[in-house]
Amino acid sequence: MAVPKRKQSKMKGRQRRTHYTALAPTVVKCAHCGEPKRPHHVCPHCGVYRGRQFLKVNE
Repeated sequence: MAVPKRKQSKMKGRQRRTHYTALAPTVVKCAHCGEPKRPHHVCPHCGVYRGRQFLKVNE
């Protein structure tokens, strides 16, 4: 079984973790109403996805 020969320093561990960041969610413009929405999701404002009405939205 592989065992580390020496203790890894705090700096080395932190250098490895520099890329663990949260990404902002991708947002696109709805083709029907123009409001921002997540790609490949039903629009929460108008309820349309790929040109078809899927949700009944109360206004």
